[in-house]
Amino acid sequence: MDYTFLANLQQELAPPEKGILSRVLRKDDRVNVTLFGFSEGEALSTHSSPTPAVLYFLEGEAEVQLGADKVNTQQGSFLYMPPMLPHGITAKTALRLLLVQMKDQPRSVE
Repeated sequence: MDYTFLANLQQELAPPEKGILSRVLRKDDRVNVTLFGFSEGEALSTHSSPTPAVLYFLEGEAEVQLGADKVNTQQGSFLYMPPMLPHGITAKTALRLLLVQMKDQPRSVE
């Protein structure tokens, strides 16, 4: 069985002093899991993805654009985004978050 185990996500990636860092933790035909670190003030401009996604905020505070809405996140915040929802992130403080993108599975034809 193929699996990924990390004892402590907090130790896998520190927020950078400047910029944005990412580390892919798992990527296969079903899921893409990426850990991100943002320095204070860094932003990921508005974009969209063809897959549903979950953001889990491990550390720090951010403002997240979700379509026409803006939400403020903190440590422990959870966010589900459906496919093609325009979204962007601005780090208010040093920030660590986990992104989980779920890929559609081909359906068997019976």
